[in-house]
Amino acid sequence: MKSIIQLLKKGKILVSDGAWGTLLLQKGLKPGECPESWNLSHPDEIFEIAKSYIDAGADMIETNSFGGTSFKLALYGLAEKVKELNIAAAQISKKAAGETKFVLGSIGPTGKILIMDEVTPEEMYLAFKDQAEALEKGGADAILIETMSDLEEAKCAIRAAKENTSCEIICTMTFEKSDEKAYHTMMGVTPGQMVEELFESGVAVIGANCGNGIRDMVGITEEIRSISKDIPVLIQANAGKPIYKDGVTTFPESPTEMAKYVKQLIDAGANIIGGCCGTTPEHIRKIFEAIRKI
Repeated sequence: MKSIIQLLKKGKILVSDGAWGTLLLQKGLKPGECPESWNLSHPDEIFEIAKSYIDAGADMIETNSFGGTSFKLALYGLAEKVKELNIAAAQISKKAAGETKFVLGSIGPTGKILIMDEVTPEEMYLAFKDQAEALEKGGADAILIETMSDLEEAKCAIRAAKENTSCEIICTMTFEKSDEKAYHTMMGVTPGQMVEELFESGVAVIGANCGNGIRDMVGITEEIRSISKDIPVLIQANAGKPIYKDGVTTFPESPTEMAKYVKQLIDAGANIIGGCCGTTPEHIRKIFEAIRKI
């Protein structure tokens, strides 16, 4: 099987998967329950989520390991199960992906802030190292470092994955729009700064996920492309801005509404398109169909 980068160099526009948390909640994950624990306690349900995205047309699926560092698992008393939970996460997605689709080992933020001295760079590096190694051992083809807001944490995760695995490395950050209509992360990082800082880090693909609906992702992609015309870009948008009502969060964009912006995203320079919060296999199916038409 060719690598993700090999396919992108041939001009392919690839499809990634959609939300995992949304589907886990639909399957019965309780508030306050550790999502990664389901890799051992509910493997069939995790497989069903992964397979549903493959069936919808995704070229790659993530692993149920977003909060799989020792720091996040410690909140549930599971810090000693980093290896076991992450290996299981990758194995389940690999089973769903088969030999023709890619598995992205999902690594999210640790929840610790370096500039506040809540953790040392070495401690953070070791946490990312342990998770990345376990994901590769379970069968991940690439490591997806996602939903980052701090460049130093992102670079730490990239270095840990690059130095300790042979996986391709993808990194996405989460941007919000300010009143001045400029995009930035919670830590003030702009899409342009992300490109400049991460371009030489060894990352194979960069991009944005979460935080925005697909319409705003067009502007983010354009800003990325204003700095680099060459580096591949992954975009995973929410199904619109979240709406919180009566204790329930919903995402308003339908699969058809999201698919309307696929051509604009591709024209802006996106190479891989998928979904984040609120998206479902049907959203991915519509994105896949829109790409196929183009």
